[in-house]
Order: sequence, then C-alpha cells, then structure tokens
Amino acid sequence: MIVVSDTSALSNLAIVHQLRLLSAIYQTVIIPDVVASELAASNNPTISAILQLDWILTQSLTTSELADQLQQERGLDAGEANAIALALELRADDLLIDERLGRREAVRLGIPIIGILGILLVAKQRNLIPQVQPVMNSLIDQAGFRVSPGLYQRVLTLCQED
Repeated sequence: MIVVSDTSALSNLAIVHQLRLLSAIYQTVIIPDVVASELAASNNPTISAILQLDWILTQSLTTSELADQLQQERGLDAGEANAIALALELRADDLLIDERLGRREAVRLGIPIIGILGILLVAKQRNLIPQVQPVMNSLIDQAGFRVSPGLYQRVLTLCQED
C-alpha cells in the first residue's frame, strides 16, 4: 500500500505521540522533499525527529509542474501541493492530508484521502488504541488541531464513544 503525507498530519501526530499508528496501519509513509525540508526546519525536536524514522521515506517529484500549479493557481502551501503531486505521481492508495483546501484539490484530482481523524477511526477498529476521544482531545489541546463540534461528535458516534 502506498501512502503519501503532508507536513501537518505527521507533525500533529508526533506532538501527541501517536506516529506509531501510521507505521502500524501503513508500514511505510512517503513524503516529498519539500515536506522533509519543512519537518527538518521545525524548532520542535519531536517534529524534526520524524525524519529519523526508518519507515518514513523521502521521494522527489519527477516533475514539479502540478505542484507549482497548485501553489500558484489554487493557493496551496508547498507541502500540500507537493504531497498531492507525489500522491498522483505514485498513484497512492491514500494521501494523508487534513487542510480543507488541500483535501478539495486532492479529491478533484481523484486522489483517495484520509485525515488524522480517519486514522484514529482505523486505529480503534484495529485495536491499536482503546479510545479515539482522548487522542482527539490531545490533538486539540496540544497540537492546536481544529475540529468543529459537529465533526467531533460525528467521530465519537462512528467509533461508538458518544
């Protein structure tokens, strides 16, 4: 299975010490060079340490044309644009991305997407975590992850924690 990630999904999971979920679910996560650079530039040692994990692989884009277009014409940041372009190039099974605009562009291009909350639901289904709510709360409190009250409740309902 091929999964590509943008920066924020990895960073947020690292902050709440849940990166292990990605390796348990996917075994390998591929990131574009730009995402690797963003992670390396972080002042947070927990985030920059992501690059030391042997299951995080960095891969260059064959062509930057789509990434450049997504940044210039669609207003995406470099990490999102490059992750989308790499996911399309590799015909990824999943693109791990949470930002609304990036998700919309990925869907428009036919790329299957999953976000952190989707990862948490899969993790609970596979008994990798006992409950989703404490991890969601940590994401909100520690990582500044934004979840609307409606989506928060919907996730709790889906994992039968409401």
